[in-house]
Order: sequence, then structure tokens, then C-alpha cells
Amino acid sequence: MTQSAISQKRITIDDVFGKNTFSPKRVSGVNWMNDGKYYSAINDNNVVKVDVTTGQAVETIFDGDLLPSGTRLSAYQLSADEKKILILTQREMIYRRSFTADYTVFDLETKKISPLSEGGKQSYATFSPDGTKVAFVRENNLFYVNLDDMSEVQVTDDGKFNHIINGSTDWVYEEEFGFVKAFFWSPDSKKIAYYKFDESEVPEYNMQLWNHGALYPQDYRFKYPKAGEKNSTIAIKIYHLNNKQIVDVPLGSETDIYIPRVMWTKNPDLLSVRRMNRLQNQIEILHADAKSGKSEVVYTEKSDTYIDINYCNDLTYLSDGEHFVRTSEKDGYKHIYVHNMDGSEALQLTKGEWEVTKLVGISDGKKPIAYYISTEVSPLERHLYRIDLKGKKKEKLSAKSGMYSVDMSPDFQYFIETYNAVDAPGTYTLYKAPKNESIKVLEDNSELKSTLEEYDIVTKEFFTISLDNDVELNAYMLKPTDFDSTKQYPLLVYQYSGPGSQNVSKGWSGGHFFMHQYLVQQGYIVAVVDPRGTGFKGKAFKHITYKQLGKYETEDQIAAAKYMSSLDYIDASRIGIWGWSYGGYMSSLCIMKGADVFKTAVAMAPVTTWRFYDSIYTERYLQRPQDNASGYDDNSPINHVDKLKGNFLLVHGTGDDNVHFQNSVALQDALIQSGKQFSSFYYPDKNHGLRGGNDRGHFYQLFANYIMNNL
Repeated sequence: MTQSAISQKRITIDDVFGKNTFSPKRVSGVNWMNDGKYYSAINDNNVVKVDVTTGQAVETIFDGDLLPSGTRLSAYQLSADEKKILILTQREMIYRRSFTADYTVFDLETKKISPLSEGGKQSYATFSPDGTKVAFVRENNLFYVNLDDMSEVQVTDDGKFNHIINGSTDWVYEEEFGFVKAFFWSPDSKKIAYYKFDESEVPEYNMQLWNHGALYPQDYRFKYPKAGEKNSTIAIKIYHLNNKQIVDVPLGSETDIYIPRVMWTKNPDLLSVRRMNRLQNQIEILHADAKSGKSEVVYTEKSDTYIDINYCNDLTYLSDGEHFVRTSEKDGYKHIYVHNMDGSEALQLTKGEWEVTKLVGISDGKKPIAYYISTEVSPLERHLYRIDLKGKKKEKLSAKSGMYSVDMSPDFQYFIETYNAVDAPGTYTLYKAPKNESIKVLEDNSELKSTLEEYDIVTKEFFTISLDNDVELNAYMLKPTDFDSTKQYPLLVYQYSGPGSQNVSKGWSGGHFFMHQYLVQQGYIVAVVDPRGTGFKGKAFKHITYKQLGKYETEDQIAAAKYMSSLDYIDASRIGIWGWSYGGYMSSLCIMKGADVFKTAVAMAPVTTWRFYDSIYTERYLQRPQDNASGYDDNSPINHVDKLKGNFLLVHGTGDDNVHFQNSVALQDALIQSGKQFSSFYYPDKNHGLRGGNDRGHFYQLFANYIMNNL
């Protein structure tokens, strides 16, 4: 994709942020319909029915003009029988995933439209499987509505902010276990299983809000368990609609535990609960009887390091009622396992020195077939495969080099394939299974491809860096279009480096990538490096950072910079590094521990001591501070400020509910006390990603100016 510099446009920061010049189009909001021949999607504030064979809309299911004037449709859900639709509008975000909204129910047969509830905004409204009811959460309590007469039933009444939460999650579960809807309809629609969090004893964090110049700042206090501190106490309950009885699921005598996942099996009277110990090195699958609540442990897995539930999240119960399928890293790589319902292992379905990154789904008929995405071709790529549940007839379904993902229809007759590559933004293609027949390209981003031809864009040049210990790191460089190997260039390294992450791949890059292209146009070389601890190269490579976050990642980034400084075309006196979040933590450490290598660093929203970060994430990798104090302190930038020699820019949003502004305040104080000069900047009331307003664009300009003036 390297272009001739002749008569080509130069990238501006406004292109990157303001105009979104390089943002690809996506096919989103797709919901497969029952007969497998259609899917529904949002189109111009309407919900339309699309023929999968043509990709053309054939019917308007819901007309957005039925909503109050000016109201935009944010999301929707069809009932299982496709006779009703639930419309979400006026979404107001709380944290990363949590929100409140207005929901509207539209009957597709009678054309009647009704607000779901008149009692205030709702969250996470969900149809019952039989389509006769909708459950939702409001103000930490669980409710459901009978759609035949729109009568509202309150399931819980003890919900209270910063104390009791029913049916949704606390802050740390939302952020680190990745979900907020914490209630689940049984398959027969007669029961609702739900979480109850008691966060009364969890310490509060006070995040002051300045509210655009209000006379007094607002104290916003919320429950945030830092590493080693008290977590919420969890209960799992099952509500029976017919008699309003609530059954408790016994979770054991130890209360300092996690329940990262709950789901119903195919049996409407059998609930599946996954339980982890606080250190997250043991996971158990419990099966609980919905009538009595009695539970039994059917499977236990232990690790010498940790079990990553977010990565090994897959659990599917088969319709035969005799098996379930899950994923695990227990053999050193993430693979698929088939289990009997008593938990015993029936078969390891995939095996090899590569990873199943996603179990797409299982065609659960007479001859079940598992579809999955894996790294078998390369850790830098993702490809689609299928295999039968006997471990036979494995077949690769994707061809070109790059990254594939799949949205499969429930009947496994069709799927939408998303493909992207280094020089190819997303192409969305409709396929018919099982013969893998291409039916229609839904979006190929041809407009963006044409736009890219107009600009001076350079391509990724991949390479590996060999360390002294026989470890190889994946990396790529972006070099100026007029690169001259006889000249020397300043080098800026970008990295994230967090556990299980990946920045170096043969896929399309967005976000910071075009900011890096801007800097390349200014005469810089930009390199991206994935150190040890990052993902998709096996458990040993990823888990080496256990109990000592920051140690190996910093060693690797310093070693990588030293290697690149040895190249004839790199100016060894002008090497910089930057990153955001974990990447900001790393750039802070590198400018200090690698003071003789890095001239300049920019840290955006960094963790500066893991003692300030949340319990679930931090303890997964470091254990508790009480167990592993040196793991917290040895690689805290706060404890290395005396080593700073170069230029350092520290940036943070004061409204960051995730990595608190406290991190940058503490680092800044330590730098001052150590007599170090540095630069700092803060964004009032902005969150971890600087979302909303002009702040992100402002940061990109601030960042670019700093690099160009100091590197």
C-alpha cells in the first residue's frame, strides 16, 4: 500500500480525529431471523428485514417515525417468536458498558406501541424466551413486565446505590468480567436467575467532577475495590414467577470468591454457575437445581499461574443433554474440549502449538460441527475452521492472509464473514454454509480504499527481534515514503504490552495507526512491538509476567529499542516511546529504567502503581499486595523516578473511573520530590478514553507537538 509521494495528500490531525477520514464502514446491528433466510438490521432509524440471498431490505419491521420527533433508535431486540420488538432509545452511559435507557414495545401484529415502563429509565431489558414478558433493572432492582396487559412486577426491593445491586453488576465485574446484565431467563420462561451484589463494605473512591466550571465541584463516590481490598459479597438467586419464591444457590462457605459466569443449561431446571477463587487460579463449574438450589461441582481446573476467564470464556451445552463444550489453556495453548455432563473429559477436540481464539458456535444436530477461529496459520493471523465433535473432518474455510471473524446464523445455514488485512479495511461477505458459498458482498469499503489511494500512506514492514534468551518478539515498522537507508531517522515506539494483548498483526489497524502515519510524514519511523506477556503465542509466553507485571515487558521494550538503535538508519540518540493505559504504565517505566536508551516518553492515563488498580484485574496477575508486595512495588514507576533523564509528558483525564487520576497525581508528586523536570496535562472530567467533545483530537495535537519538539 506504499504510495508515491507525487501529488498525494498529506494526513492532518483533523483527518484522524475530526473528519474521521479513515474510518471504515461496518455492517452492524445484524440479528438473524428464525427461518435463516432473513436477518434484521438498523437502517436510517428503521429496523428492516433483509433477504440473506440478495442482501436487500424486503420489509420495514419498525418505522422510526413512530418514535417521538428527533428520537434516534439506538438498539433493538426481536422476541423469539418475532411477534414483538423492543426498541431502545435515549441511552445514557454510566461506565464502560452500563447504561440507562427508554424502552418501547411494539407489537408487529396489532401495531400497538407502548412504553415498557412509566416508572423511570430502565437498563438491559430482555424478552423472555416465550416472548410474553420483558425483564429489566431499575435503580438496582429487578423487574419484569407482563406484555399481555403491561402489568409490572417488582422482583426485588432492597436495591440501593453503593450498597445492594440486583440483576446488574458492580463496577469491577462490569470492567473486568465484561458484563452488566446479571439476570437470565430460564429456557421455559418460568424462572429468572440473577446476581445479588452486596457492596456495602467495599471502599469508596471519590472522583471529583468539575462540571464545566460549576461553583463547587461534585463529589462522585462509587464502590471501587482496589487490589487487596474488600470485594462485594455475591449471591446467585432463582426467582420462580408462578409463586414468587426465591431460591438461593449455595456457593460454598468461602465468600471471598468470584462468580464470573452464570447461564442456563438446555434443561430449564438446571443452572450452570462458574466459581473462581479470589486469586483466580482455580475455576469450578457448578450445576444447580432450580427448585431446591442444591448444587454440585462437576468440573475443577487449577493453574500454577492464573485462569483467564475472559479469554477462555466459551461454554456450550449440547441439546443431547449429555455433553458440554468449553475452552482451556491447560495444555499450554487455548483449545476446545468436550465434556460429559458429569464433568469428565470426553475429548480434546483441537490440539497443537496454536490457539483457538474463539469458538464461533456448534451446529448441534445429528452430526454436530464446531466452527472456530484460530492462529494455526500464524499468531499474526486469524482463520476460520470447522471440525466435527469426534475430532474428525477438520477443514479450513478461509483463504487469504489476514484476519477473519464470523457472525453465524443460529441454524448454521448462513454466516457473515468479516475480513481485513494490512492493506484492506473490512470486507463483509454473506456466505451459505456448509458449502462455504459466497452469496453477496455486503460492504467492501471501496470508498475508503479510494480515499487511501489519495493519501501518502505507508504499509507495515514486519520483522522479529531475537532476544538473548531465544525469545522472538513480533514487531513492525512504518517508514517514510521517501525512506533513504543512508540517512538516520528518529524512532518512536508504540506499545500497549498488557497481558494477552496484541498490537502486531496482519490485520487492518485503526485508532492510533493513522496518528502514526501523520508522524511518519513528519520524518519519523514508528515501530510497534509486542513483548513477552502479550497474547496468542501460547500460555508460557503470556504467563511469564505472572507476579511481576512490568518486569519482562520493560526488559523487552528496552532490548527491542537497543536492537533498532543498532540499525544504520536509526538515530540512536532520538528514540522515544509512548502508550495509553497499560501502555502509559510501560512508557513511564521505560523512560526511567531505560533512561540511557529512550530520549522521550509520553504516558496517557497510566497505572503508576498497581496498588491503585482494581482487585480482579490486578490480583489475577500479581496476587494480592499482602501476598506479593515486591511484585507491586519493584516495577512501579513511582519507585524509579530518580532514574528519569529524558523528556516526559504525563497526561490523564480527571474523570477516569477506571485508571484513576490518582495514579498521575502520585507519580507527579514523586517526580517533584525527586527534583525532576517533566510536562503534564489533564483533561477535566474526561474518562479513560477521552471520549466526547474535542478532547481526543486535542490530545493528538498535544502529543504530536510534544514528539516533534522533543524527539
